[in-house]
Amino acid sequence: MDPITILIALVAVGFVTIMSSLRILFEYQRGVIFRLGKLVAARGPGLIFLLPFGIERMRKMDLRIIALDIHPQDTITKDNVSVTVNAVVYFRVADPTKAVVEIEDYYFATSQLAQTTLRSVIGQSELDELLAERERINNIVREIIDQGTDPWGIEVTGVEVKDIGLPTEMKRAMARQAEAERERRAKVISAEGEYQASRRLSQAAKVLETYPAALQLRFLQTVVEIAAENNSTTLFPLPIDLFKPFAKKVGGGGLSAGDDVDTDDFADAPMALPAGATEMLEGLGVDVEAALRALPEGASRGEMVEVAKRALGLGAGGYDAESDGGGGG
Repeated sequence: MDPITILIALVAVGFVTIMSSLRILFEYQRGVIFRLGKLVAARGPGLIFLLPFGIERMRKMDLRIIALDIHPQDTITKDNVSVTVNAVVYFRVADPTKAVVEIEDYYFATSQLAQTTLRSVIGQSELDELLAERERINNIVREIIDQGTDPWGIEVTGVEVKDIGLPTEMKRAMARQAEAERERRAKVISAEGEYQASRRLSQAAKVLETYPAALQLRFLQTVVEIAAENNSTTLFPLPIDLFKPFAKKVGGGGLSAGDDVDTDDFADAPMALPAGATEMLEGLGVDVEAALRALPEGASRGEMVEVAKRALGLGAGGYDAESDGGGGG
C-alpha cells in the first residue's frame, strides 16, 4: 500500500478522533469528568477536550435555578383542621460533582423531601398561624429542605406556599367570625363617637350657661332649619328663659335681661285687689297684706270677700245690717 495513502488515512482518523473529543459547554453548564470511571473534576464552561476512545467521559449539569412544583398535600394542622396545601420550591445545583456522585436523581429526591417537610411543618402549626404567618412558614420549610439537600450539592433558594385549601364548613365559620369582629369594631367606634359627642355637648352647655343669649340664637337657628324642610306643621318648644327679658316684677319695676325669676317670690307676694280697694282698707286700719297671705293657694273671689268682711268687722261676730235694723240698737 502506498505510504502516502496510509498517512492520509491516519491523519483523517486522528482528525475525526480529535473532533469527537471536543465538547462545548454553555455558561450555565458544567461537565463532570470521569477517567476510566474515576472522578477527575468539573470543567467548563467553554471548549472541553476529552481523552478519546472512551478513556474520559463527561456528564453535563445545569446550574440554573429549577422551579419544583409540590403537588397538593392533604394534612391536618396542630388544632385538628384538615387542609390542602401546595407550594413551589426554587433550587439550583451548587456543587455538580456531589449532585452526580452523592445521589442518583437529585430532582426526584428534592421533590420527595419537599413534600414530607411541608406536611411536617403544617402539622406543627395552627390554622391561624398558617394563614397569618405564611412568610415564617416559608422560611422554616426552606431551611429544613436546604439542610437536607446540602450533602447532595443542592442549594434551596426559596419556598413559597401557593394555596391553602379549607373545608367549606371552616370557610363559613371564619366568615361568621370576621363578621362578628366587624360588628364589634362598629359598636366600639359608635360608643367612642357618643363619648366624644357628650364631652362636646357638655362644653357647649357651659358656654350657653355663661351666655344665655346664645341659647336664644340657637333656638332661632333651629327654627330656620325646620322651616327649610317645608313642613305643614312645626312643633317648637319655647323655654321659660326666653321670656325673662319681657317679665315684670311683682312689686312694679320691670326685669332686666339678666335677672332671674324665682317662683317663690310669686308664692309669697300679696294677691292683687281692685284699684282703690287697698287704699280704702288700709285707711280703715286693716292689714291687707297679712289678710291676703292667710288665703290658701288658688283662693276664689268669694273667699277674698269673706276675708274682707272679717277684716271690716262684718259678718259673724261683727257688724250685721239685718240685726241692727231688727233690734233697733
